Amino acid sequence: VQLQAFGGGWVQAGASLRLSCVASGRPFSFYGMGWFRQAPGKEREDVARINWRGDSTYYADSVKGRFTISRDNAKNTLYLEIDSLKSDDTAVYSCAAGSGWPDVRYQYWGRGTLVTVSS
Repeated sequence: VQLQAFGGGWVQAGASLRLSCVASGRPFSFYGMGWFRQAPGKEREDVARINWRGDSTYYADSVKGRFTISRDNAKNTLYLEIDSLKSDDTAVYSCAAGSGWPDVRYQYWGRGTLVTVSS
């Protein structure tokens, strides 16, 4: 599976943003999917996961209530909706695919997209 994240950019604090991750190769619907982010000088953070059917999700405590993960298996696309953006959300966001649920064993990683939040 090849993954590529899109949708990053420069945004003002308080705005909303939707990131997309497009998959190609093996059937997208086989995999649990996740979004990660890595801010400058910080460890990579597992922010959200979704199972293969799209009916079960997990969110890190730091993003609960503001981030929404979803998927469209027909379009081979994973989404991350981010509301009320904060400067702390500035990071490179990347997506990954793997097996198992709720502990997804990630096997495939995509190139990230940079989100910069300006206050």
